Amino acid sequence: MKTKKLSIIFPIILILFSFVVAIYFYPILPPQVATHWGINSQPNGYSSKAFGLFFMPILSVFLFFIFIFLPKIDPYKKNFSQFQNYFQIFINLIFAFFFYIYLTTIIWNLGISFNMMQVLSPAFAILFYYAGVLMTHAKQNWFVGIRTPWTMSNEKVWDKTHQLGGKLFKIVGFLNLLSLPFPQFSVFFILVPILIVTVFIFAYSYWEYRKIVI
Repeated sequence: MKTKKLSIIFPIILILFSFVVAIYFYPILPPQVATHWGINSQPNGYSSKAFGLFFMPILSVFLFFIFIFLPKIDPYKKNFSQFQNYFQIFINLIFAFFFYIYLTTIIWNLGISFNMMQVLSPAFAILFYYAGVLMTHAKQNWFVGIRTPWTMSNEKVWDKTHQLGGKLFKIVGFLNLLSLPFPQFSVFFILVPILIVTVFIFAYSYWEYRKIVI
């Protein structure tokens, strides 16, 4: 029960605080702010400061309601109770992750330059690692986990795929940390492993389905 309350209270606090931050920095930031960075960690996309400051808080509000209602409308909603605590912790991490990105964007636009990908690497590492934890506990559902035609068709395929996928996502989390001493290669440590794991685990689910069903 305490975990469930925290999964609601913590995101609400972050969302409210993000609106406070947006209002506070609105008169301080320049009319145009950087909102997107390339693989060289240099800004390559700009927006009005109103969009740059208020988009993330407003998006967080929509995400909050989506995360709250997803388990209620899932045809496998009974399965959510088996990994509910892990899912709720993941929700908190998602909102913390977005809030961290939001703050780094504001700091950059205040004139403090840094390697954006290098700064984001620890956040990606934590998120991917815990995604692996969540996967190893997730039961069959339509919204959370590795949802391929084969995992959704067979519970054993789901379980095997998620046990392996959970381990691989934890490894991806550790690999993200390796980019810290090599900021010029940050994007490769972050994007390449997750792409490889995604393709591999997709193929693995099909292979397991063939072994069990066919």
